Amino acid sequence: MSGRERRDAAAETLAAGIASRTELFGGKLHYDSGYNRHEHAAAESSFVATFRRLPRLISRSFKLAWAADRAALVAVAVAQIGQGIAAAFGLLAANQVLIQLFAGGPTPDRVRAALPALLSVAGAGMVAVLLTAVTTAATGRLEPKVERTAEVELLRRVIRVEMTTIEDAEFKRLLQSARFGTDATRRMVSYSIAVVNALVALAAAGSVLAILHPLLLPMLLLIIVPEAWGTVRSARRRYRSVQAWLDHARGQNEIAWQLVQRGPAQEVRVHGAGEYLLDHYRRMAAASEAEQTRLARAQAGTDLATSALSGVATGATYVLLGWLLLSGRAELAASGTAVIAIRTGTMNLATLVRQVNQLYESSLFYLDLEEVCAEADRRAIPQGGVRVERFPDRVEVEGVTFTYPDRDKPALDDVTLTVERGQIVALVGENGSGKTTLAKLIAGLYRPDAGRITWDGVDLVAADRASVFEQVALVPQDFTQWPFTARANVTIGRPRSASPEEALDRAADYAETDRVVGDLPKGWDTLLDRGFTGGVQLSGGQWQRIVLARARFRDAPLLICDEPTAALDPRAEIEAFDRIRELARMGMTIVLITHRLASVRHADRIHVLDHGKLVEQGTHAELLAAGNLYAEFFNLQAAQYATEVDEPAP
Repeated sequence: MSGRERRDAAAETLAAGIASRTELFGGKLHYDSGYNRHEHAAAESSFVATFRRLPRLISRSFKLAWAADRAALVAVAVAQIGQGIAAAFGLLAANQVLIQLFAGGPTPDRVRAALPALLSVAGAGMVAVLLTAVTTAATGRLEPKVERTAEVELLRRVIRVEMTTIEDAEFKRLLQSARFGTDATRRMVSYSIAVVNALVALAAAGSVLAILHPLLLPMLLLIIVPEAWGTVRSARRRYRSVQAWLDHARGQNEIAWQLVQRGPAQEVRVHGAGEYLLDHYRRMAAASEAEQTRLARAQAGTDLATSALSGVATGATYVLLGWLLLSGRAELAASGTAVIAIRTGTMNLATLVRQVNQLYESSLFYLDLEEVCAEADRRAIPQGGVRVERFPDRVEVEGVTFTYPDRDKPALDDVTLTVERGQIVALVGENGSGKTTLAKLIAGLYRPDAGRITWDGVDLVAADRASVFEQVALVPQDFTQWPFTARANVTIGRPRSASPEEALDRAADYAETDRVVGDLPKGWDTLLDRGFTGGVQLSGGQWQRIVLARARFRDAPLLICDEPTAALDPRAEIEAFDRIRELARMGMTIVLITHRLASVRHADRIHVLDHGKLVEQGTHAELLAAGNLYAEFFNLQAAQYATEVDEPAP
């Protein structure tokens, strides 16, 4: 196959792969995650700009290390300086060895004369090895401390931000990137140490060359310039190569993942989706191979050109070195030492370029970490305020309006209602009517944009939010299935309970979790996550019993239940609502959100929401008699169970 035919075949293969990607994904496939915020940063930044940032990057890394473990940082710094001195001393000692060996006289005499210098070279090598071990030990102690400090500081701030912040899409993307930033702090320390090590080694080689002969230092620079250019160009080409076929690889991975998952397995087999997707996978994989082959050829050409430039520069350097030697301007021993120093400097240069690139990339994620911490501090739940020592006798919602940050239309619009202590208050309405939002506002999770919510006259905006949360227990619709043991999944409702075993027994009895726990292989100590060895997966109904037990274990005076029985069978649902009413008789205040209106007939007060507005409120009987929206909903649900006597036989 000729070169033209090969190029045409590759272009056709690539086009087919792109067509498959477009058919399945609509175009290029980019992950909407924080990690991909800096996907092209390394390719977009010039090498000069990266090196210009180098002092600031190293300074920031050492600042992190200083805060984590000063002693370890000092040990690393001393060891790095010592290694540079040992390297320089070793090169000068090697020069003395060469001087003695190239001197006149019998060989045994020359070897004996060189012996002290040889011992100095060996000593310098031993010192360098010892200092390298010190660096390794101190770095191994320093890096995890830096990462832990950064991780704890990030999490400490994030768990204190307002709910609206944690639900904000842009903050979540930034937070994802910042999570990589905690690992980046560790890598920044490692890369910074490697950069300093390479710089010290280059400085040592340059210093020795300057001592040997003034013209030898420019020789090292003559080698460094083409080597640096070639290294950077190769690195950029490799990086862009990855980016060029990354979209294909993502598509391939996504197809392969869907083909082996349990969820799509039925349609893969019955609908014939398997062969269809596999055909697209083949085409996209072939496109990836063609693209990688093309880029590999281009890369080989670049490497050849840069190697030629480097070779020319190296050859010119050695010609100059030979001229110095032949003209008597440099000694043979000095020339030999110069060769060693130049080779050492060149190797350290390659390390320096690579580590600087990696340091820069890691610093981008660390900057995201700093940004998240600053943003979290700015949007944190205010500390302090009026303490709430007990749940109030009256909660008043007065003209409350609330709009989510990413929405234009308010989720709640001028809502006013009252919740009395010990009542069962039901919030009903269609999906998106604002029921859950209102419950979160009552619990203090959101702050209203307009209006106010008071607990016995205390505005929640001015209240100590931690003391407010202390009065609240949640059974959310999207409850958390913690990947912990059954016991931990319940006791996490109040992690610092004074008598956990007694409270656990009471909660288990209330939610009848013995039906769940009794069938688990390790009882309460069974891990509830099938993704781990020994873990199990509960059904939706079993999980809801665990969550009801969690809320009872918390034993707070206000219980907010959002669709608490959605996954239960009819008998269990009736029993669950009976238990919720039992809690109200014990003095707890219940805010109940549900679509099953038969379950709210015994509520003390029913509030009907429609598109964020409170349109009706009253008892079940009053609302039925009014014949408005609530009556319509209730009658629609009741009609599903009604039987027409004259219904024709099927």
